[in-house]
Amino acid sequence: MKIMTYLKLVRVEQWYKNLVVFLALFFSGNLFSVSLMYTSFVAFIALCLVSSAGYIMNDIVDRKNDALHPLKKNRPLASGMIGVVEGVILAILLLIAGGGVGLKIGADFFLILSALFILTLMYTFLLKKIMFADVLTIATLFVLRAISGAIAINVRISPWLVLCPFFLALFLAVAKRQADLLLLGKKAGQTRAVLEHYTLEITRALLIISTTLLALSYALYSFLSEHGNLIYTLPLALLVIFRVYYFTTLEERFSGQWLKDKTLLIGIVLWVVGTAGIIYL
Repeated sequence: MKIMTYLKLVRVEQWYKNLVVFLALFFSGNLFSVSLMYTSFVAFIALCLVSSAGYIMNDIVDRKNDALHPLKKNRPLASGMIGVVEGVILAILLLIAGGGVGLKIGADFFLILSALFILTLMYTFLLKKIMFADVLTIATLFVLRAISGAIAINVRISPWLVLCPFFLALFLAVAKRQADLLLLGKKAGQTRAVLEHYTLEITRALLIISTTLLALSYALYSFLSEHGNLIYTLPLALLVIFRVYYFTTLEERFSGQWLKDKTLLIGIVLWVVGTAGIIYL
């Protein structure tokens, strides 16, 4: 069906990344504020629309390289199921819709939404070709999503709202680079030029560094937070972090499959429930 092809083009399955917009709402203790929840949800919709516009632009630029990738070759633009002109028109419509929704929230939110799209374009045309700059840009985009949630509901932007999402996104971005290297081997550079410069030794070292920084950031946040008992959620947070790290060693399992791991999902649920209990009870 054509509608399914368009949904695949806008990468609906990637919208979960925009859930970080709710972090500010959750950790500021405003989860049960109906008005702020509504605002955060509207911000989420705006982010999804603008992110999808960015994904389409990226796929247009990458369509020839994606055609050489064993998995990405099935993307609508790479496979030729959708033409470039159709893709550009849809991207423009999504961008206009997302910007319109963003303006309803406020000028500051619209500005950060614009910054996110501009940085996405910079990544698409330049930064993804530069070693280290590519994964750092992805992590920065993740942070912009997170702080946009604080701006939307007008609460203080905590430094931990910057650090924890940054290191989490950095970890996941490096993990994807490693997965491509494991899956494609010497052919990796044909599908993504920057992979010619990465090696498994480098990605493994970066994974260890980002994992360590992520765990340390959360530990410091939970210890220094006004909710001091959050320190007791550290074992659950580490379980989730270590479990995801484990899947980075299994390229056939990492690409989406780790989201189906029962141990990981149970760990996430327990961490969320435990954290909510400490903040709201």
